[in-house]
Amino acid sequence: MNQIVLTGLVLQAAPVGEYDRRVVILTKEQGKISAFARGARRPNSPLVAAVNPFSFGEFTVYAGRSSYTVQSAKISNYFSELREDMEGACYGFYFLEFTSYYTKEANDEREMLKLLYQTLRALTNRHIPNRLIRYIFELRALCINGEGPQVFQCISCGTTKGQLVFSVKKGGLVCPDCGKDVIDGICLNQSTLYSMQYIESSQIEKLYTFVVKENVLEELARVMKRYTDVYVDKRFKSLEILETLVGLE
Repeated sequence: MNQIVLTGLVLQAAPVGEYDRRVVILTKEQGKISAFARGARRPNSPLVAAVNPFSFGEFTVYAGRSSYTVQSAKISNYFSELREDMEGACYGFYFLEFTSYYTKEANDEREMLKLLYQTLRALTNRHIPNRLIRYIFELRALCINGEGPQVFQCISCGTTKGQLVFSVKKGGLVCPDCGKDVIDGICLNQSTLYSMQYIESSQIEKLYTFVVKENVLEELARVMKRYTDVYVDKRFKSLEILETLVGLE
């Protein structure tokens, strides 16, 4: 077996047998991997806290023929604040599940890992609303995976002139000439459109550096709800819990 060190964040953890855990880790080097943490459920195990969801750091693993085994871990951030905040934890588990759905093994997932890490950091920042964090995360994650909307020009002809409307079914902005058959067009508030452009184009490290007025937040909510209903082919259990406990739609 080959011993390697991977930098990553634990997305999922589940008990296996009497004392072990099976974990899913999003890593910088190998994409999403599954690994076994032997004895991690024993109270005196050095892995007892390291293989919980949200744990970020370096994981020393053995690469076997069909699976990885976690030997040790050096955790730099447990995101322990989320364990003391029910709403933050609900959002956090949704982001983990969303990320797990979109990432794959042996794929370059560095952008998704960076986005997830910065998003969890934002959840611990009281200066930005959790709802805004959600919509920023959803939109940027869809862009990373090639499913984001076109918010800079007409998706059909490329023009930026005229009264462009946002069409979920078309996948972005549509000009008057190209949008004669559009029946779901939304005339976006200019601040909403600017926010979406910023989310799609800015560096991930700078994503969570702004807030918006309530009317813009509500419009972002409507747009992202419609967009994810069409382009995200999964109903997340964590989102159902979030909407029930926090009262979101």
